Amino acid sequence: MGSVPWLLAACGLLLSGCAKFDDRAAGQVYQPAPALSAPAGPQPKLPVDGDSGSGAPGPAAPRTPVPPPQGCTDYDRSVIATCLDTVSAVAALPGDASSPSGLAAERKTGRVMQVTADGQPSQLAKLTVDAVGDGGLTGLALSPTYDEDQLVFAYITTATDNRVVRFTRGQQPKAVLTGIPKGPTGNRGALASDGKALLVATGDAGNPAAAADPNSLAGKVLRIDTSGNPAPENPTPGSRVFASGLHSPGGLCSSADGSRLWVTDRGPSQDALYRVPSGGALAAPTWTWPDRPGLAGCADSEQAVVIATSSTPGVQDLPIAPDGSVGGTPKSALDGKEGAGYGRLGGIDAIDSRYALVGTVNRDGGQPVSSDDRVAIIQIPPNPAGGSGKD
Repeated sequence: MGSVPWLLAACGLLLSGCAKFDDRAAGQVYQPAPALSAPAGPQPKLPVDGDSGSGAPGPAAPRTPVPPPQGCTDYDRSVIATCLDTVSAVAALPGDASSPSGLAAERKTGRVMQVTADGQPSQLAKLTVDAVGDGGLTGLALSPTYDEDQLVFAYITTATDNRVVRFTRGQQPKAVLTGIPKGPTGNRGALASDGKALLVATGDAGNPAAAADPNSLAGKVLRIDTSGNPAPENPTPGSRVFASGLHSPGGLCSSADGSRLWVTDRGPSQDALYRVPSGGALAAPTWTWPDRPGLAGCADSEQAVVIATSSTPGVQDLPIAPDGSVGGTPKSALDGKEGAGYGRLGGIDAIDSRYALVGTVNRDGGQPVSSDDRVAIIQIPPNPAGGSGKD
């Protein structure tokens, strides 16, 4: 991987965690996690020079404090786009971390912006959305066959429903799946691709009973083709439903090989991370957060599930054991307590197994700086030798 200025800076953004426990037993139920009180994980500090290219950060050069932003100019070299509005979702474009680019969705405006490490953001599409409450433009994903069709999918709230639309540059958006229930709350949705089909996480529209109703599209993980039809190999032939039991999903993400699928959810009494089964109701959550940090987007780095939080600053990092189970206490990073922080985060999407795009949502109830809202690159590297890492 080539060394470029933002990459040198990003090498300091080391997440953490490697404790393990076994979740392979069928029906295993974990006790809800107490309010997080574990020691904070290593915090990123910018700028950092030196990247060995081996998967672990190289020796750190003396650090110079990063000046505060001035208008839309952000001196943090890991920030690739500034002065956006509430980046609820991001999607990394094909390529590698040596020249990162992606799409950023603005929840309230409906704009989808293309962002790159060496250029100004440009508008790819402008979707008509109803952003009252928790709705708007909340999900973004590339087509499973993006290299061939260049299609982008979005989850939006309209005046009448929640829906999935698709579009590409220069074309009007086309509705793919309509009629997903809309309510006073529970309108947030998330999108992901498993390489064969599009996965859609829907909220319960403020009606928890709908999440258990097999005839409702609310509170579900749906699996559809690019035309909105039930995808082949779904658990129930002819049904879009892949799993049920969600309240207000914040993110969907899968491992690179597709063997693991995760969804984050915000419930009435706790936030939770679920490993999504292939059919049926969601089982006991993998981990819960009674303090409700606002779980948003997620990324599976093979070594950890990294979850952005939109009510409190930073990310939560849960280690993945070699057998694919998740265990140990979540670690906090990018929360600004030590070193760098970006405030509240919404979207996150892996570029590769070491780096991810993140978007901030500070203009939606946070404490924005002059360059907010922003898109930045963070590092999600392997944990060295079972340790928590050191920046």
